[in-house]
This record gives sequence, C-alpha cells and structure tokens, in this order.
Amino acid sequence: MILWGHALAALLFGLLALSQIRHAADALPRLTFVLALGATALWALAVAGIGSTDLIAQLLESLRNLGWLSFMFALVRRDRHAPESAAILIVYGVVATIDLASGALAMVQVALPPEDVAALLAARVVLQMMVAVSALLLIHHLYNAVTPHARGSIRLVTIALAAMWSVDLALFATAYAQPGWPVNLVALRGFAMVLLVPVFALAVHRNGDWRLQLSRTIAYQSLSLAAIALYVVAMALASSLLATIGGPSARIVQTAFVFGTSAALVAILSTPWLRAWTRVKLAKHLFAHRYDYRQEWLRFTDTLGKPGEDAAPLETRIVKAVADLTDSTAGLLLVRDGAGLGPGAAWNWSGEAYGADAELPRYLETSARIIALDTVRQGTGDADEARAVPQWMIDGGDAWVLVPLLHFGKLTGAILLARPPIDRAPDWEDLDLLRLAGRQVASYLAEAGAQQALAEAQRFDEFNRRFAFIMHDVKNLVSQLSLVARNAERHADNPEFRADMIATLKDSAARMNDLLARLSQHHQTRPEAIEPIAILPLVERVAGRRRAQHPIVTRGSGDAVAAADPARLEQLIDHLLQNAIEASPAGAPVTLDVARDGGEIVIDVTDCGAGMTPAFIRDQLFKPFVSSKPGGFGLGAFEARQLAEAMGGSVSVASREGEGTRFRVALPVAAPADAPLEVAA
Repeated sequence: MILWGHALAALLFGLLALSQIRHAADALPRLTFVLALGATALWALAVAGIGSTDLIAQLLESLRNLGWLSFMFALVRRDRHAPESAAILIVYGVVATIDLASGALAMVQVALPPEDVAALLAARVVLQMMVAVSALLLIHHLYNAVTPHARGSIRLVTIALAAMWSVDLALFATAYAQPGWPVNLVALRGFAMVLLVPVFALAVHRNGDWRLQLSRTIAYQSLSLAAIALYVVAMALASSLLATIGGPSARIVQTAFVFGTSAALVAILSTPWLRAWTRVKLAKHLFAHRYDYRQEWLRFTDTLGKPGEDAAPLETRIVKAVADLTDSTAGLLLVRDGAGLGPGAAWNWSGEAYGADAELPRYLETSARIIALDTVRQGTGDADEARAVPQWMIDGGDAWVLVPLLHFGKLTGAILLARPPIDRAPDWEDLDLLRLAGRQVASYLAEAGAQQALAEAQRFDEFNRRFAFIMHDVKNLVSQLSLVARNAERHADNPEFRADMIATLKDSAARMNDLLARLSQHHQTRPEAIEPIAILPLVERVAGRRRAQHPIVTRGSGDAVAAADPARLEQLIDHLLQNAIEASPAGAPVTLDVARDGGEIVIDVTDCGAGMTPAFIRDQLFKPFVSSKPGGFGLGAFEARQLAEAMGGSVSVASREGEGTRFRVALPVAAPADAPLEVAA
C-alpha cells in the first residue's frame, strides 16, 4: 500500500510539475508552485522506494514543506504594502527554521548509536507537528489576508494544502502518542496525496489572478474521475472492514453491501435534479461565470438549425433552444395574434396555454424587459409589469420567466419558460443570455415569416400561370356554345325543345363568361347584389343536394332574414358543407343551424370529425393553398371567408382535437322594411 500509493502520487505530481515548467517564469507564485510540486514528487518517490523513515525521505519531506511555505509566502507577498508584511515574513522564517531543524535532527539521528535515537526521534516528531500546526495557521492567515472578493481564487489551493498538513499532523501525533511508527497511516497518507492531485491540477489552470481557466468539460470529467476513485477506495476500505467483522458470512455481507450501495448510487445519480444541482454548484463555486458562453451558443445554433425530415418544426426548435440555455424543463411560444398574443408552438409544456390581450405586447415592446414571474407573484415587481401579465401565467406555478422576442424594436412574440430543476431567481447572467437569445430567435421568426410570404406569392404566380391555359380552353368552349345557341335559334323545329335548348345554352355561356371574368387578371370584381334572404330555405336547398352523399340535419328559425347575395351565400355554405362532409366519419351527421344573435344571423356548420389544433386554425386554415386533405387545393375556407367579408359578414371557427369543428357564418340582419326574397317567391 505504501509503495503503490506514494508511487502513484509521485507520478501524478511529477506530470503536473512538468506540464507547468513553461509557465514557471510568468510570476513568482507560479515558479514556487512548480518547485513545490517537484519537491513533493521527489519526496513521494523516496517514500515509495526506500521508506518514510529513511534519511533521504525525511530530508525531501523537509524540502517539500519549504517549497509549499515558499509558495504561500509568494501569494502573501503580492500585497507588499500590507502593514503586517514584516511580521509575516518573520513568522514564515520561524516556521522554515523549525522545518530545517527537523531535517538537521534527521541527519544527527543517523550518526548517533541506536540507544540514543529514541529521544531524538521524539524531538523530531514534535518539530514536525509544530511545522504542520504552524502551516495550518498560516493557511488560515493567507485566506483571511486577501480581500473577500479574491478569496475564491485561492480557495482550492488552501483546501489542498490544509488537507495535506492535516494528514501530516494526524500521522505525527499518532507517532508521538504510541510506540512504533504508524505504518497504516503512512499508507493512508500516500492515497490522500493521490486524491489531492486533481485539486492542485485545478489550481494550475488559473491566470495571474488565479481565476479558473479550465474547460468546464475537462473540469467535470476530472471531478468525476476523482469521485470514482474516492468511491473505489471507500468501497475497498469498507469491504476490508466487513471482512474482519463479518465472520463466516463475510463474503455474503460484502457482496450485499457493494451491490446495494452501487445500486443506490446509480439510482441517485440518474435523477435529473441531482445532475442539475451538481452543475449549478460546480459552476457557482469553480467558475467566474455561470455559463460557458461558447458552448451554450454552439448548442443554441445547433438546435435552431437542425436539418432533416425528422426535425421538429422551427417554432418548436426555437422554444427548445431558449429553454436549454437555462435548463428549463418546458417552454411555450406566444405569437402575435392581432393586437394581442396567442399560444403557439410548445415544447414539453403541459400547463394551461392561453393568450394575452394588447396590454402585454405593448408593455414588452416599450420596455424590452424580461419578466421574472416570481416577482409579480410576490408583489415586488413593477406596477405596469403586474398589470400587463395575464392571470393564467401567475396562477401557473411552473411559469418562471417571460422572454420578449424583439426584431428591430418590434415585438414578434414571447417565450414563456418553465422553472429549471433547481429553482432559483434569474440573475443578471440569465437575463443577459436570454435577452440576446430572444433577439436572435426573433430574427429567425421574422425571416421565416418573410419566406412564407414569398412562398405564398410564388404559389399565386404559379396558380395564375396554370389557369392561363384553362382560360384559353374555356374561351374556346364559350365561343362554341354561343355558336350552337345561335344555330339552334334558327334551325330547331320543335319550339319547346328549341326554347329549352336556347335557355340551357345561354345559361352555360353566361356561366363560362362569368368564370372567364373571374379568372382574368384584368377583371374588376363587381359589387355584390345584397338583398334580403330567408336563410333557412336556402340552407335546406343546399343540404338537399348533398343528402344523397352524407347525412345532413338542418334546423333553426324560419324567420331569420339576412342581407346577403344569394349566389355568393349559397356558394359559401356549399364550401363549408363540403369540408364538413369530408372531415366527418361515415354515418356521422353534419348539422346546419340557423339562428339570430343580436344584430346578426348566424349559420353554424358542425361536424364530428378529427378537429384542428389552435396553431393550424390561426396560422394555416384561412391561408390559400394550405390544406390538411390529400390532394386538396386549400381554397375552400379561404374563399368562404372572402365571400362572407364581401357581404359585410364574417367566418369564425371553433374546434377541438378529437371532438369536431364548428364553422360560424355571421351576416347582418336585413332591414325590417325589406321583403324577404324567398318568402315573396
């Protein structure tokens, strides 16, 4: 144990010293640090090779102590104007003298006969105890002498040195209190020095102010290896102890102990909370900043730009990228919906998701502030901020912060983040990083919107080019039909047949001409012929043509009269009814309800189909060429809204996934003095 423990310590300290030789001339603390590492490696090698009681090992131990005392004094010496500098120099000189005296006694001990060695050995042990105690006091002074904001920069070194001399003090105190040299403690000291190497290695990677410059990945891996080594040593010691007290069942007890502790440790380490807690604590105590900004930005951009067909939609990736920055467990995107904000894409969001009125986007756009919702809940935030935040965000305890997405001063949306596993108040680093990320994703959203608008314009252009050929064919057909109609007027023998043919041909020609006019790019839309219409008979007439295709139920008030264009209204209802039939299962009826609601006549077209998501309704339903049906043109709902708005009405939709959809057409009520067209007929 003594051989392997000290040999490993010598190897590690030697490698650490060699890796720092090129930096030894940068500053006095670094030079003394490298010398102390080298002296420690030589001492550990001597103990491993020739034993801890040999003269060479004892002299090298004194040299090791002098090296670390010189390093500590170099740290203190940086503050040359301290009033107690002279006194501290004297104290360090006294401790160094005691250490040299211990080495001198070791040399005298070799020259004396064996019967005179006992008293000299006791004196030397006392001197070594004095060196250890004095060194611990000087470490305490060194830590307290620096300014409070700089103590974190030397904390690792002071901890390692305090541990080293504490082990020495325990060894020499035991040697003084009992006869014989404590071999077990000597072996333990070797392994303790091995465990201190990672701590000194972390201290190596500090600059002139001893700020940690080590990569976070390397730091976490180094600490993980140290923890694994400590766990293995602890398991070995515990197993040895169980072997001595276990009796005949020692092997079973050892196996159960190792298996049980290992399973418990794996279960504990697998919890996300513990991993998050470990990262927070390591970042807080080992690094100057909470975030590794280079690593975080690389992960952020990788998430946003993830390619492939299996990648999530851009809005979902945006939420995930921002949430990953603060280790938030979920996020919700709120997008502009008129003057307010509406729920958009979500990532792992399981809480309520509602919109917000115009007050919240107005506040976010003018203030550009990230809202910490806990301050709003506690009543310590800004009064305008508290008025702007909707109540559902405050009631949702998981909602943590609201990040505005600003693009050139305009609000494109906001991201609501859930709490990270380790609950904490967002600090200045969180806010700065989230503010920068918010601007970046806002530019992504703005670019995506511009690309979508360009794509729609391109689809319209393609639509026009495609139907240019159709217009030519239809024009030829109209010419042919017109010729047939003129010939029929002159040559048909049967007057009744002739009249019917003429009426049919003229009607067809009129429809073709109307179609040509609507498809032509030079066509000016004619004003709608608005007149009073009895709605229920019109609805029943449209439904009657469809009942052979699908069950349809009509109901409502027969005195509902609206001001509308009959042809356009019939076309509108036909569009919505066809969509409802296609969305409904076979045998599930579609319902047409007619009613009066204040100053409007409403027509509800309700189906029991699969329903639609709020995001699809808001972003895609009423846009041209967007369809959820295979082979669909995506023009039905778009044209229905256009027709309704042209008559002074509107089309709205309410849908729930798995339950069905209800389209509502609202038209203005006809004036009481007007006679309904259907009633007059």
